[in-house]
Amino acid sequence: MKRLILLLPLVIFLGVAVFLYRGLFLDPAELPSALIGKPFPAFSLPSVDGSRTLSEADLKGKPALVNVWGTWCISCRVEHPVLNKLSQMGVVIHGVNYKDDNAAALKWLKEFHNPYQLDIRDEQGGLGLDLGVYGAPETFLIDKDGIIRHKFVGVIDEVVWREQLAPLYQALVDEAGQ
Repeated sequence: MKRLILLLPLVIFLGVAVFLYRGLFLDPAELPSALIGKPFPAFSLPSVDGSRTLSEADLKGKPALVNVWGTWCISCRVEHPVLNKLSQMGVVIHGVNYKDDNAAALKWLKEFHNPYQLDIRDEQGGLGLDLGVYGAPETFLIDKDGIIRHKFVGVIDEVVWREQLAPLYQALVDEAGQ
């Protein structure tokens, strides 16, 4: 019995060590999403330009990237030229302007160009909350039926696009027959 009591701290230490060792190999940028495989959350929000009210139904029809962005987000400024380039290449991108001042968003899109086919104004952050957004930029890859197939947290640069997101996007385009 005395031996068992002496071994208990060693067993606990080894258990904690294994747990921590495993954590060394996890990717901190890969945040799991409970929404993978589920429909894009229902919403009814105005467009950034105020011309219409948008809903999840407007996102259906073609595979797309849904990019969460804000003028307050420094990383979004870094990412924006890449999104413009992808848009010019024919990639369908929708934007969710998250917890932002709408006048600032309009100025941003005029100054830096607008890569978004649809741009949703989420001033209160309700849609972002439903999406489980931690911050910006975050990008969701949806299929033609509006099902979330992938979530990427962080800046989409040319390497991320080429090595991670382009193959997933192309697979959804091929699956949709477009």
